[in-house]
Amino acid sequence: MQNNTLEKYKKAIRNKYKTEKGGQYFDYLYKPSRGKLRDLCWLIFENNPTQDDLNVFKNLLGLDFDHTKKNKFKEKKDKFRPIETFLKGETDPSNIDAINMAAILVDFEPRPFKKFYETSKKEETKPVKKLEKAKAVFEKKSSEKREKPEKKSKKRSFFLDFKSMFF
Repeated sequence: MQNNTLEKYKKAIRNKYKTEKGGQYFDYLYKPSRGKLRDLCWLIFENNPTQDDLNVFKNLLGLDFDHTKKNKFKEKKDKFRPIETFLKGETDPSNIDAINMAAILVDFEPRPFKKFYETSKKEETKPVKKLEKAKAVFEKKSSEKREKPEKKSKKRSFFLDFKSMFF
């Protein structure tokens, strides 16, 4: 179940990448390299990242995001290699933090994977509820259909009786 959902997450990120590489960050995403992805990452994190994104940053790079430590961050270029090859479709990384960082770079939602997993889990239970609701509606309609002929037959017998009184 989780592996299947992880594969869906990766596929959704790649699809989002295909649409985003021609968008706002074209210069960074069209032909991604480790350096370009690192620079895009810094650019994104300078603009008020979420706490989840900051956690991914810390887990992947091993340091907290700090505007004053750009030089230390620049040394982490090799950490972006799995992301580069993932976006290019060359590899299928198993490091969830690298996948989550790719989601951040292409602005995929819901992220990180935990949120995606929880969302997909909720969506899987929705059809079951809809199915139950549909069954209840069907049963209600079936019971109404069973009741209606009885009502019609009463009306019919009244008219037949009325007819028989005058004719």
